[in-house]
Amino acid sequence: MAARPSTIAELRASGWVSRPVKDEIRANAVSRIAAGEPLFEGVVGYEDTVMPQLENALLAGHDVIFLGERGQAKTRMIRSLTGLLDEWMPIIAGSEINDDPYAPVSKYARDLVAEHGEQAPIDWVHRDVRFGEKLATPDTSIADLIGEVDPIKVAEGRYLSDELTLHYGLVPRTNRGIFAINELPDLAERIQVGMLNVLEERDVQVRGYKIRLPLDVMLVASANPEDYTNRGRIITPLKDRFGSQIRTHYPLEIALEQRIVAQEARPLDIVAADGGEPVSVQVPEYLGEVVATFSHLARSSSHVNQRSGVSVRLSVSNHEALAANALRRSLRSGERAAVARIDDLEALAASSIGKIEIESLEEGREGAIFDNLVKAAVLTVFKDRVPPERTLDVVSAFEEGAVAHTGSDVTTAELAALVDDVPALRDAVLHLTGGDESPGAVAAAVEFVLEGLHLSKRLNKDALGDHATYRGRG
Repeated sequence: MAARPSTIAELRASGWVSRPVKDEIRANAVSRIAAGEPLFEGVVGYEDTVMPQLENALLAGHDVIFLGERGQAKTRMIRSLTGLLDEWMPIIAGSEINDDPYAPVSKYARDLVAEHGEQAPIDWVHRDVRFGEKLATPDTSIADLIGEVDPIKVAEGRYLSDELTLHYGLVPRTNRGIFAINELPDLAERIQVGMLNVLEERDVQVRGYKIRLPLDVMLVASANPEDYTNRGRIITPLKDRFGSQIRTHYPLEIALEQRIVAQEARPLDIVAADGGEPVSVQVPEYLGEVVATFSHLARSSSHVNQRSGVSVRLSVSNHEALAANALRRSLRSGERAAVARIDDLEALAASSIGKIEIESLEEGREGAIFDNLVKAAVLTVFKDRVPPERTLDVVSAFEEGAVAHTGSDVTTAELAALVDDVPALRDAVLHLTGGDESPGAVAAAVEFVLEGLHLSKRLNKDALGDHATYRGRG
């Protein structure tokens, strides 16, 4: 930074060229697209759907509105757009609205340049500072977004007609940057009107002042579909001024949802308080698939309010709750390796009920509907993961009198020993574990096979609390 120009004269000598923010974003987007690089990291599943539309919008220099249900990475994409700005940008030193050294617009900057000419000092701002964001709420005012008279500055002796009495709002302060409004329909319609000039004429006007600030701002907004909320709407003139409307969506494939969960879920491995071996937590891949399948089934269920959406955050929270329950169980039993199993799926109730809106004609049916969705997810994954021919001997062994006890009070060693007590289980279990014969992996697979056979109506199950006994159906 010390080697960068510090005055307008030095800036001119360096060859730096001023360009509109959308041209800047376009140039950086062109470089990434031409190099075959993604626009930004951390957004999965939009490569063939959303991203091409976003690339077109950026190349066209459009203001963008993202339309989609909750939990579809709208805010993440908006915030990631700052990565397409130049890393550093020069401004008139002390400017509140990032005045361009070659074309200042605020009175402060104009006066400074008039006084010092080419020797006027400049500062450099990082691209992260060139982003402004406002969550639209009913109490948001024009003063918040555009600006207002600052009574403190008036009290200092300035006249009301003096432009220096203005306190700039969020939009002017994001001049030469990106400004985002989340949940745009929640913004009062009279306030939305105030944004019309920003989008079309590219200026703002404050109160009755005879001033015009020609701003250089890329405006990005997010909104839920019109049928999602009755809290408000986007007025037609404002919607018309956005160059591109991009519709987001939930993961189209279960494997894709699993990738997102693996990226977002927090690891739970911990160091034991007694200074012993660390406790590791593992969620078998097939149970991770159960979590993702549960979300997909909820998105198509007639018992779940689809207008409120089923966020990917549901899958992330459920995966974390599943791992946490496995960790808690292992801590209580003194085991150093926690592997999630079917018993731990009960923990999904606490992390799910608040995130999905279950609709039922009968009072108190929410729990039953939730349980049925979990069972359907387990059965779907079981049928996909375990070929029927691998379980024929298992069913025969139980028909001949084999009995298995499971539950959170049954230790890993006791569950893993079932492959010795019922040898027919070994083939299906090792198929699930991929050959892993560690006690935790085997115990989790044993429970999964038994529950899958029960849900397939090939074994009987007697459940009492969190304890279960599996028997043949004969």
